[in-house]
Amino acid sequence: MRKLALVLALAVAASCGGNAPAHTGKPKMVILGFDGMDPDLVRDFMAQGLLPNMKKLSDQGGLYDLGTTVSAESPTAWASFATGSNPGKHNIYDFLVRDTSTYVLDLGMVRRIPGEFLFDYIPLKRPRVESLRGGESFWVTAGRAGVPSSILTVPITFPPEDVPNGELLSGLPLPDIRGTMGTFYYFATDLSRYEEGDTEFGGILKHLTFEGNTAKTEFIGPPNPIVKTKIKNIYAKGGTLSDTDRAAIGELKSIEYANLPLSINWTRGSNQALIDLDGQKIALKTGEWSQWVYLDFKINFLIRVHGMVQLLLMNANNELQLYVSPVNFRPDNPPTPMSSPAGFAGEIFKQMGPFRTLGWAEATWPLNENRMDEGTFMADMYKAFDDRAHVILNRLVAKNWDVLVGVIEATDRVQHMMWRLTDKKSPLYDAALAAKYGDSIQKVYQRADAFVGDVVSKLEPGTELMVVSDHGFHAWNKAVNVNTWLVEQGYMVLKNQNASRDKKLDDLFGGGEFWENVDWSKTRAYAMGLGQIYFNVRGREGQGIVSPGAEYMALADELVGKLKTDLIDPATKDHIVRNVYKRDDVYAGEFLGNASDLQLGFADGYRVSWQTAQGGTPKGIVYDNMQKWSGDHGGFDYETTSGVLITGRKLAIDKPSIMDIAPTVLQHFGVAVPKTIDGKPLFGPVK
Repeated sequence: MRKLALVLALAVAASCGGNAPAHTGKPKMVILGFDGMDPDLVRDFMAQGLLPNMKKLSDQGGLYDLGTTVSAESPTAWASFATGSNPGKHNIYDFLVRDTSTYVLDLGMVRRIPGEFLFDYIPLKRPRVESLRGGESFWVTAGRAGVPSSILTVPITFPPEDVPNGELLSGLPLPDIRGTMGTFYYFATDLSRYEEGDTEFGGILKHLTFEGNTAKTEFIGPPNPIVKTKIKNIYAKGGTLSDTDRAAIGELKSIEYANLPLSINWTRGSNQALIDLDGQKIALKTGEWSQWVYLDFKINFLIRVHGMVQLLLMNANNELQLYVSPVNFRPDNPPTPMSSPAGFAGEIFKQMGPFRTLGWAEATWPLNENRMDEGTFMADMYKAFDDRAHVILNRLVAKNWDVLVGVIEATDRVQHMMWRLTDKKSPLYDAALAAKYGDSIQKVYQRADAFVGDVVSKLEPGTELMVVSDHGFHAWNKAVNVNTWLVEQGYMVLKNQNASRDKKLDDLFGGGEFWENVDWSKTRAYAMGLGQIYFNVRGREGQGIVSPGAEYMALADELVGKLKTDLIDPATKDHIVRNVYKRDDVYAGEFLGNASDLQLGFADGYRVSWQTAQGGTPKGIVYDNMQKWSGDHGGFDYETTSGVLITGRKLAIDKPSIMDIAPTVLQHFGVAVPKTIDGKPLFGPVK
């Protein structure tokens, strides 16, 4: 890392995107974000002497718990970081939203506007992606006042906004080429036909059949936007699909994606294979990763989409197993802008070469689906960390900024996946695995600390440095089917108790069918997302039955009481929910109407189930979480899920909040703090 940083410092001689803006003359400021970094773990690792650089910074100022948002989710918290406001003013409450007229679920961060085509072929208008985030980022406010900035892979910056006097490289929810959070590919000879298809967590599994030494298959690419729109329009009708609708969807799905030919030449027992992906031949040995492979997907004669992947030959002995990463945007030729200015990502690409562009850059999904082992996951995790770090160092040494913000997410992802190996109460605790990988979280924290040291070594004297995280972490040992509990309590009514099916991420990204078994004429409340409960309100929901006013308030009081007292783990008699927050008690602003009516705050060890997140109603209320995704934060009580703030200055306020960062930056540069901001400057008023 240090050697590479020195090379970057010597190599980068000019700013990306044209002439550098004039500096303000104020001391520079750098904010390093580590998603999910937990204050209790930081204190523990500091006490062991494992985080010397962060310890040195905190000794100069302090290490503080940084209050997070309701709910403690990354999109919500980073949006509050950017705007200095509560979610009621920026509109990001969860990863998911629902269409109130049809109850159909969609990503809660962006709105996709399909392109327009003449004769379903000739493009007239390009597809667009619009952010659902409201409010104004502090870097935009500062930029208009003449403060130059560099904003790098901060979550909730896709699609990129124009930053006056600044540069921005998008982070989450920048998708893969298929428009998902990261569809991985797994091709194997020992995969049964039963296992083939889309996985629950966003993978595509394909069985390989060899004729002689060659297997031929398809690599599934991006969706055809024309076909995709037709499928979405059928689902958008709402209600139960007719047989005609289902037949039409089946026919459309057969031509939904732009695919590429994939063939593999392999001699059993050789521990090597030759992969031919769309005419590009990649020779790999067992355990070997490829370089980045550039792919062109043909939508039609006039439209091509460009991406890049890496291949890992997991096994080529008696069986063959091939993993292919999600198809990342090519920074120099993305299907839609991923930076501001639009050419900024391409300029970084020219300087550094290819780097991961996917907002969710770590391989959590294949590990969770047992298609990747812990050792491979951790090696890939370090690559993801370094990709983000190299981009930040590249821009750090360019020095065309007065404020630089860079975020790395590996700290969050490693805790999601490896918490089970630090907690003997976890249903998936494995002593043998813990002996090998139980220090994985610690190692990523140490990597973060080393990166802080690299950054400090390159800062000009007097530069203000803050280390920030958006939330902390909890064990997730038991999953809770909230909708199933609502059914048992009579708040949700199903048409057929046995008709519900499990949901997959493909339902979400593929325009799937939701709530197909719910009787809305009798349903008063429903759950989705990470701990959100919505009321079926008359005049708001398409088939609402709960009257606003007194009936709404009575339902809220009733549910809050029951959730806090009656939702109990039958095995331990512990209360599952620590707190429940009513919408009007925790949010305020122009987007208040889009908030959930109740936000659950789960106790440590419990989290809403994946099926509840997508509106499912599987059998049972509480069950052991047998997924490797064993640590979490979304849906936990925000009061116990604070993030981290490390700064070289003492604070002038008690109980700092993530909303306080924005006004602190603005005040530092002498920019008036907008009245819409809820946070307060961390260091008090200017004297």
